[in-house]
Amino acid sequence: MCTGACAQADITDAERRLTALNAELEPDLTQITDRVFVATGYGVSTISFIVGDDGVIVIDGGILPVYTAQALAEFRKRSELPIQAIIFTHGHVDHTGGAPALIEGNNEPEVWARPNFGAEGRAFREAGITYDAVRGRRQGGFLLPMDQRINNGIAPAVRPPAKRSILQFDRQRIVPNRFAEKPRTTIEVAGLTLDLVAAPGETADQLYVWFPAEKVVFSGDNLYKSWPNLYAIRGTPYRDIRAWARAVDMMLSEAPEFLVPGHTRAISGTNEVADVLSTYRDGIVYVFDKTIEGINKGLTPDELVAYVKLPEHLASHPYLQPYYGNPQWAIRAIFTGYLGWFDGNPTNLQRHSTAEHARRVIELAGGADRVLAQAATALENHDPQWAAELCDYLLAVSQHQREAMLTKADALELLGRNLVTAIGRNYYLTVAQELRKEAQTIE
Repeated sequence: MCTGACAQADITDAERRLTALNAELEPDLTQITDRVFVATGYGVSTISFIVGDDGVIVIDGGILPVYTAQALAEFRKRSELPIQAIIFTHGHVDHTGGAPALIEGNNEPEVWARPNFGAEGRAFREAGITYDAVRGRRQGGFLLPMDQRINNGIAPAVRPPAKRSILQFDRQRIVPNRFAEKPRTTIEVAGLTLDLVAAPGETADQLYVWFPAEKVVFSGDNLYKSWPNLYAIRGTPYRDIRAWARAVDMMLSEAPEFLVPGHTRAISGTNEVADVLSTYRDGIVYVFDKTIEGINKGLTPDELVAYVKLPEHLASHPYLQPYYGNPQWAIRAIFTGYLGWFDGNPTNLQRHSTAEHARRVIELAGGADRVLAQAATALENHDPQWAAELCDYLLAVSQHQREAMLTKADALELLGRNLVTAIGRNYYLTVAQELRKEAQTIE
């Protein structure tokens, strides 16, 4: 943990806010209608069970079989009917990886998804990109000791078990064998009628499920109790933010009485559901429109972050708190998604290399010793961002490497401990841990 210059109170306000979420993230199986049971806290994502006339429909399979098996065992206290269908709202592994636990005996359920299932991961694989996995582990906090993890904002802090915990299941992966080809595909399973509605947003392959008989909408990851992750810091192709807002509006138009998010607990009551959906939509639309307004004024991404601020009625809403996604990241993603990397300032068309820029700044500042001293002073003055930036100059030119790594690690830990966005906290703390480990190898 942080020592020396970055030592501080035992718990920060951000940590206090994240800790307060834990009570809502405990394992829980709740019956929200006559037929619908919702499991939360079993692993990462929501797993829903709909009891039909002669079978069960499961929506999303959880992150790993060991957790999904726990949710299924709890559900089996309510119903022994066979699972006739599994519906994947999208292809992210935290919604699909646990599905092998849903295959009981020789049962062969229908497995539904959209035709472009797994589009995001496929884009990485086709390009040959693998580094997203490194960033993903940092974002998820999977390399941190458990005492540094509070939760992931919309899910408990679970660590994936060893591979042998997965191998106890006969099947390693469950893939779709039925596809929702139309914008709205109606299916009949277990005596029930469900609509699978194409709803690109967090992913291009996203769908939501509408159960009209009991007025339940299952949103997938287009909604959960946090500001939406309109940009994932692990790296992702541009997420169509306008389409995301339209998807939320489409769910609102169903007039649901119950809403099951992709993470966090279900919401009950027509008015409550309408409030969450309309506010979520409005928050996304506001940030998009205000960012475009700023772009048309010629503002750069850094300037846009200062320019775009949610109005109070949105900023204070419980479902728009930055526990998982962060508005600043969305603003930058919108700029890059439409205009690319160039911020409009011709100075940046042919910038010096990172090392050359750092060399010149260090020389201007009066040398590496002075830069390191200023970084330490910044930490003492509770300015960890500036401390980290100064350390980056030193690291770029391999001067005072060990001291710069340790100082930057302290700065990152301060930044992480004071950030309420859990995945950003995880990223800061993980890189701080990596820097301290690397510093030990330098004499």
